Amino acid sequence: MMKKNYQLELDKVVTNLTENCHPRLLLHACCAPCSSYVLEYLSRFFDITLFYYNPNITSKEEYSKRVQEVQRLLQEMPLPAPVSFLAGRYDPERFFAMAKGMETLPEGGQRCFACYRLRLTEAAAAAKTGGFDWFTTTLSISPHKNAQKLNEIGLELAQQAGVRWLPSDFKKRGGYQRSIALSRQYSLYRQNYCGCIYSQTEAEQRRKGDCSLEKG
Repeated sequence: MMKKNYQLELDKVVTNLTENCHPRLLLHACCAPCSSYVLEYLSRFFDITLFYYNPNITSKEEYSKRVQEVQRLLQEMPLPAPVSFLAGRYDPERFFAMAKGMETLPEGGQRCFACYRLRLTEAAAAAKTGGFDWFTTTLSISPHKNAQKLNEIGLELAQQAGVRWLPSDFKKRGGYQRSIALSRQYSLYRQNYCGCIYSQTEAEQRRKGDCSLEKG
């Protein structure tokens, strides 16, 4: 099956929006660096509420640090219109229950897809409860995230919730590179792993491997 270009799908949506119409968008945020470019891009077209729900982050200290960085970005980054912030529940137990039996799977596979679904299910529910017109996530900006799978899950959940899914592949057209530049501009904390204990362990193993190569 041919992969869809979800950036082109997004282009079609924003092209059809009238100049004076700014629909309400619930934007699920994974972190401040990924949110930076997405906010810069979408705030021209939507009235945005940034929704932070990431139960995969198993360290309370790490979770709080990322929340604070998102909130600081919203305060410091000039945007066409104010962006609201909505905090989700901090419930890592829900993530561990979801990941049971998949603990040893590599990053980027079925455990990650289940994590996408967990976070987007909560975003869809929040969008429905809040009466939003659209919902989407910043996750597709990462080159390590599967944009095809994210959009497939988002479209499925949109049908169930009755809220439109905004298609995206924010890494396209230099979006990821722009997020790096904005992160430097605002001195944002850039974590070196996705958030869960499994991605942290895998990142540490990669670093140890790199060190071993250097020493060898």
